[in-house]
Amino acid sequence: MRKIDLANLPTRIEKLSFEYNDINVYLKRDDQTGFELSGNKVRKLEYSLQEALDLGCDTIITCGGIQSNHARATAIAAVKLGLKVHLVLKENETPRQGNYFINQFVGAKIHLISNEIYQDRHNYMKTLKDRIDMTNKAYIIPEGASNGIGNFGYLNCFYEIQKQEDELGILFDYIVMAYGSGSTYAGLLMGAKALGSETQIVGYNIYNPNIDAFNMVKTLIEESKVYRDVPEIKEEDVHVSPEYVGLGYAKSCQDELDFIKNFARKEGVMLDTVYTGKAMFGLILDIEQGKYPAGCNILFIHTGGQFGNFSKTELFDF
Repeated sequence: MRKIDLANLPTRIEKLSFEYNDINVYLKRDDQTGFELSGNKVRKLEYSLQEALDLGCDTIITCGGIQSNHARATAIAAVKLGLKVHLVLKENETPRQGNYFINQFVGAKIHLISNEIYQDRHNYMKTLKDRIDMTNKAYIIPEGASNGIGNFGYLNCFYEIQKQEDELGILFDYIVMAYGSGSTYAGLLMGAKALGSETQIVGYNIYNPNIDAFNMVKTLIEESKVYRDVPEIKEEDVHVSPEYVGLGYAKSCQDELDFIKNFARKEGVMLDTVYTGKAMFGLILDIEQGKYPAGCNILFIHTGGQFGNFSKTELFDF
């Protein structure tokens, strides 16, 4: 698969100081894929934007919440490639700082829509594309760049991890991440299945405890068949925990906020309130409750999101 090189790869792997039951927890620092482009989304955008250019498009349309890491990464990447960018953002998530400020800073065209209209965002973006196509040529990237071509970003990441295992002399029993729009998980699972790896891919759902994770992941992987052969998956291959959604997407309870603050003070690593904070909070609790076997090696994918914290400083008690 062709892709544009936008991210600083490979991202490093570092060990946490956390100790419990001889379990080793490592971080893969995908929050360090760049500065403006930090986070997991850029790996997917390398493939999506290559396809947009191959199709002769000069305008990118995508969507997300007002603090969307994906929207910010798309805006930055589009500027780097000389493309116009339209961001369809959910209006009711305030304040307009953090990622939203960066979108404005780089000159993205922002369409703020209500939560009600956002439920029909795909038709909204299609209508916007039809209008743009009258004079230009637009390419739509879905929320989180989660689709068939976006999956290849984390398929490639799984190969990267295997090389790092050889270099470090470590075998990871589990690869863990926050689970949102699904293709970070789907790509890693594709990689594990393609290489016959016994590493278990584990997601911590951060937005909706009622989703059917298996069918969501299966649909995403089937979309990749348009581009190449992909492995079949079974229901027992998909491990997504719904237990730590908490108050819901982009909403934080005090235990999560305290955990994020204490984690930064202990590990020198900033998690975010929407994704990595909830997922790492869930992982550590599950370890302490004996849900992971003694002596195992766990790799947590740090998918970024720290810019969003700067819109929520009032939530933290210092």
